Amino acid sequence: MTTHVLILCTHNSARSVLGEGMLNHWARKLGKDVEAHSAGSAPSGRINPFALEALRNAGVDTAGCHSKSWDAFSQAGAPPLSIVITVCDSAAAEQCPVFFGGTAGQPVKVHWGYPDPSNAEGGDAGKRRAFELTRQALGYRMLQLLQLPFESLDRPALQAALSDIGNS
Repeated sequence: MTTHVLILCTHNSARSVLGEGMLNHWARKLGKDVEAHSAGSAPSGRINPFALEALRNAGVDTAGCHSKSWDAFSQAGAPPLSIVITVCDSAAAEQCPVFFGGTAGQPVKVHWGYPDPSNAEGGDAGKRRAFELTRQALGYRMLQLLQLPFESLDRPALQAALSDIGNS
């Protein structure tokens, strides 16, 4: 059974897209039955070009990437979410809608905060570096997530394991 992970940030233009791209990339490479999705509470309607560049430079397929609302994941017919990860502070503080989980009910929610790379100083070169560092950091955490034995973890154990990854 596929483990569906939703990665949230406010605008769904940078950090959440980097997380989605990296988790799907590593899941395919490692043969894991995990599918990442991303969304925002107030989607910008466009992906930051530096996010797309960072993903492409890492060999990640960006076809189909688009900015979307988290509302799409709280409606009937949405994928049954197992995990929801917020990656920016403003999204962590917002009241999330009700997401449909799998047979266990509501998904496990965790916050892995990252500074907004689009606010980096140093012009385009500084932004490129910030996006690449954020992509690498998210990629590392996604690799850790993929090592979890989802089928043998109950909800509290999964919550603890995800929190530990966020604290690493």
